[in-house]
Amino acid sequence: MIRPDFEKMDGLVPAIAQDAETGEVLMMAYMNEESWNKTLETGEVHYWSRSRQELWHKGGTSGHIQAVKSIRIDCDDDTVLFLIDQIGGAACHKGYRSCFYRELADGEVRECSPLVFDPKEVYK
Repeated sequence: MIRPDFEKMDGLVPAIAQDAETGEVLMMAYMNEESWNKTLETGEVHYWSRSRQELWHKGGTSGHIQAVKSIRIDCDDDTVLFLIDQIGGAACHKGYRSCFYRELADGEVRECSPLVFDPKEVYK
């Protein structure tokens, strides 16, 4: 069994969610050992919320869960890559398909990922 080395960064490791079908990078968050174990147990990605200091089931409120298709860990055991099926179409809490919805190109900032839902309606 492979597992992240949670000791390297004070108990947290970066976790990247990537669409298993398209390869699109959807988000990056952090995991601790508890969220890692919960993810393995449920098959849905759980993260550690640094701002709320609590376990965070991605999509627990919005319904936009991340079903795990494959898990990869880098060569240093300190970053996790989840290949996922993004249920509901949006990974970003601001309603976009990807948290990386803004792009700087030719000195201009533009949106490069579709808006899927209105966060004011979802997070009442």
